[in-house]
Amino acid sequence: MANQSLVPPFGKSVKLSDYNPSYDDDLKEVDVRPQTAQLQERLNELQEMLYAQGKYSLLVVLQAMDAGGKDGTIEKIFTGINPQGVRVNSFKVPSNQELAHDFLWRIHKQTPQKGQISIFNRSHYEDVLVVRVNNIVPEPIWRGRYDHINNFEKLLADNGTTILKFFLHISKKEQKERFLSRLEEPHKHWKFSKGDLVVREQWDSYMEAYEEVFMRCNAPHAPWHIIPANKKWYRDFVIMQTIVKTLEGLPLAYPTPEEGLDNIVIPD
Repeated sequence: MANQSLVPPFGKSVKLSDYNPSYDDDLKEVDVRPQTAQLQERLNELQEMLYAQGKYSLLVVLQAMDAGGKDGTIEKIFTGINPQGVRVNSFKVPSNQELAHDFLWRIHKQTPQKGQISIFNRSHYEDVLVVRVNNIVPEPIWRGRYDHINNFEKLLADNGTTILKFFLHISKKEQKERFLSRLEEPHKHWKFSKGDLVVREQWDSYMEAYEEVFMRCNAPHAPWHIIPANKKWYRDFVIMQTIVKTLEGLPLAYPTPEEGLDNIVIPD
């Protein structure tokens, strides 16, 4: 199994079998630990600047199969970030009110305002993944959503939101091991549902659905990144690198301070 660029080619077919979920670039966890700590510190600095400037925003989309590591990724990467400038949104089964609107209605309300980082734990892509695999709506409807998603993300990008989309790519074998770990530890039972096994049986159908997402909804202004996620430390290292590099590419700056601050005297 060969490893290709983390960003799949724009507009071309993608086969997840070409991406090794255990790939680690021949690195070792102990070797990247200092770099990861430096990246964490740098991310904190950039997030403070983003928040203070209030001109740009960042949307981080996380998608994965069950036990893929979305929660762990959020916890590891955004630890220490100013909570005023970061919001995590988890999209569950739509409510009756949400179903009474278009499928992007509940999503658009959670996109980041300027100066903010929004993290989507699952996202609008569920409406071309779960909906497709389980035949929840007719095929012509979910197929039409690819264009709606592309237009939606272009609108966000045109409004100053940088979009990063990460697929946490684990193997079916790794998923089984993580499920077993949850069953063996009572304090992790809450993370397991019998319904997870139903979804596991649909693994191949989900891989096919994801592959079409990567072909149809991947663009320079909203790129997908296929992250090898069997090794959690490598997953976190690569995602943190990507976010830091992306934020460093923005013209971030602290706001211009008021004049005369050098002459301020704080009274006793």
